[in-house]
Amino acid sequence: MATENLPLLVRELVLAVFATNGRLVDMGNRLVRPIGLTTAWWQVLGALGYSPVPLPVAHIARNMGLTRQAVQRVVELLAEHGFVVFETNPHHARAKLVVLTPAGRAALGAAEAAVASLDQHLIDRLGAERVRTAIAVLLDMRDALDQSLAE
Repeated sequence: MATENLPLLVRELVLAVFATNGRLVDMGNRLVRPIGLTTAWWQVLGALGYSPVPLPVAHIARNMGLTRQAVQRVVELLAEHGFVVFETNPHHARAKLVVLTPAGRAALGAAEAAVASLDQHLIDRLGAERVRTAIAVLLDMRDALDQSLAE
């Protein structure tokens, strides 16, 4: 049996993740644009909606693997549209907490309804077990990258 080129295999995985991310962004934009959102807005609304506590911009960025500046721009736009507000952070004087408003929760709910057909398409195509496996692999990959970044 020939020895597999493992570094090439990892590169194929990385390229597949990049390509899949691009398609998720494109499909997300197509699905949430009619309700006045972008994929970036939906991502930040989701990060806030699924967090058990309000978060500062830096934590949202870290959780999403984005720059603080990119998330700050999106959060400011969300605030202008009334989807989020800023509250005092008892742990940090300058880093305000970003909090969903009722309009923000409604927008997140509308986004989730808009993408429900995509969710079902992926479950139908991949099956629940493969989706669970993909989640586990991607989280392990993220953790390995976090560890490398910390070294």
